[in-house]
Amino acid sequence: MTITNDIRYIGVNDHQVDLFEGQYDVPNGMAYNSYVIMDEKIAIMDTVDINFTEEWLKNMKEVLGDKKPDYLVVQHMEPDHSANIDTFLNLYPEAVVVSSAPAFKMMKNFFGTEYADRRIVVAEGSTLNLGKHVLTFVTAPMVHWPEVIVTYDSTDKVLFSADGFGKFGALDVEEEDWACEARRYYIGIVGKYGAQVQALLKKAAGLDIQIICPLHGPVLTENLGYYINLYDIWSSYRVESEGVVIAYSSIYGNTKAAAELLAAKLEEKGCPKVVVNDLARCDMHEAVEDAFRYGKLVLASPTYNGDIFPFTKEFINHLTERNYQNRTIGLIENGSWAPQAAKVMKNMLANSKNLTFTETTVKVLSALNDESKAQIEAMAEELCK
Repeated sequence: MTITNDIRYIGVNDHQVDLFEGQYDVPNGMAYNSYVIMDEKIAIMDTVDINFTEEWLKNMKEVLGDKKPDYLVVQHMEPDHSANIDTFLNLYPEAVVVSSAPAFKMMKNFFGTEYADRRIVVAEGSTLNLGKHVLTFVTAPMVHWPEVIVTYDSTDKVLFSADGFGKFGALDVEEEDWACEARRYYIGIVGKYGAQVQALLKKAAGLDIQIICPLHGPVLTENLGYYINLYDIWSSYRVESEGVVIAYSSIYGNTKAAAELLAAKLEEKGCPKVVVNDLARCDMHEAVEDAFRYGKLVLASPTYNGDIFPFTKEFINHLTERNYQNRTIGLIENGSWAPQAAKVMKNMLANSKNLTFTETTVKVLSALNDESKAQIEAMAEELCK
C-alpha cells in the first residue's frame, strides 16, 4: 500500500487472534501496522506481532529491494508492535533504533539489552533528518503506556499516531464503520487516560496533519476533523449521542421484565435511542462502549449474596476503572427479603465524577407489581426530560 510517494505500508493482518489482549472479541481480526519512509536515510516505523515476523520481513524487503534501512523508530513497546525489534536489529546490524528513554528500559526487560551502542534516545521536540523528510517526535506518556511517542513527518504532513486513532479489525475484510470499532477499541484500551489523550490532542492541534497512520486500523486520509472530534469527545468523557442504556442482570426473569418494561416506556415517550444489554449474555465490552456513548444509564440488578449480581459488578468495575463520568444514572434493584442492590451500585459509583442520579429508584420485591410499575413510569418520565 502506498501512503505517499515516499511512505509505504508494510503491516500485516491477523485472523488467528480470537481475543485481542486476551479479552476483546475481534471477529474481523486485527491489523498490526508498520510503515517505511524511503529517503536518503530509510526509516522503519515500528514492527509487528511475533506471529507475523516472516510476513512482515517479506513486506519490508519488497519495498526496500536491495536497500537497507538506517533506522527503526519504536513508538510503543506493547509486543504486538515491538516483538520483532531484536530480529530486525540482528538482520540489519548497521541500523539504529530510535525511541524514548522509557522504551529502552522496557527493551531490556523484553530483550535483555537497551542497545546502548546503536540507539538514539528522543524526547519532546527531538528531530530526525532523513534527507527530504524531517521527523519530529512528540511524547505521549500514558496514551496508553508511559514510553509512547508519536511521530510527525513535516514533509508529507503525516502523523504516525501509535495506538491513537486505532480500531479493531484487519484491513483485508470488507470495509466497516470506523467509529463503532474505534470507539470500542478506544474506550476499552485507552479510555482510562482521557486527560493524557487531551494533552496529546492539544499538541497535535499545532501541527498541519493531512494523513494519520495508526498502529491498528486504516490509514486516515480524509475528513480528519471527524476522527479528531470523536477522540476529543471520548477523551473528555462527553456525551456522544443522546439515548438511554439499560444494563441488567436477571436470575429468574423478574429484573429482566423490569428492564424491558422501562425500555418500552422510554420508547413510548419518544426517547431518541434505547439500548438494552443483558450483561450475562452480551459482549461486555460492547455494553461498556454503549455506556460511554450515550448520556443516560440505568443499572438493574438483583440483590445477590448481600451484594449485586456478578455480571453487574463486573460491568460497573469496567466503567469506574475507565473514569466513567458526566452521566445520568437510574437504579433498579430486586430482592425478595432484603433488597440492597441500589445501595451497592451507588456506592460503587461514589468516586465517579459528575453523575446525576434520578430521583426515582425502582424497587422490585421479587416480581413487578403496581407499585414498582408506577416507579418505572416515573423513572421513564425523568429520563425523557
